[in-house]
Amino acid sequence: MSWLMRKKWILIAVGVPVLIGLWWAFRPEKLWINQRVNEAAPFASSADPQPLYTGTLEGAAHQTSGRATIYKAPSGNEYLRLTDFKTSNGPDVHVVLARGDDADLRQEIVKGQLDSIEIGSLKGNEGDQNYDVASSVDLNRYNAVVIYCERFHAIFGVATLEQF
Repeated sequence: MSWLMRKKWILIAVGVPVLIGLWWAFRPEKLWINQRVNEAAPFASSADPQPLYTGTLEGAAHQTSGRATIYKAPSGNEYLRLTDFKTSNGPDVHVVLARGDDADLRQEIVKGQLDSIEIGSLKGNEGDQNYDVASSVDLNRYNAVVIYCERFHAIFGVATLEQF
């Protein structure tokens, strides 16, 4: 008998968990599944919201496009709205606000921690979507919207916000 035949159960016992772990880490099926979101603006029925900041999303590690705009509703609440948004799907993707002058934003993969404020998990990789922005966020300091994969520290796309 060959060595491979004698050790096949050991190879199976080790190989199956490794394959399951790789599948969990990379989630390859998400590469082919698009999740479309089409949320109405949360302030569409009230008085006109005030756009505060806006910017165009540009791809980094993945092709990303759309517009990111922060609005202030008459109630005083602030919202981030992504319009005409499109990016690749992936595991553990979040929307964060980061410092626009952070050197990490010019890279595709962040080495270490990104200085950012969590806005929320990405609702879908296509379509218009809304996120609440805490009133305590200093938008003069955290002036870039980042689509960020936490699992792989990958920047999918960045929009540097400018005052409207």
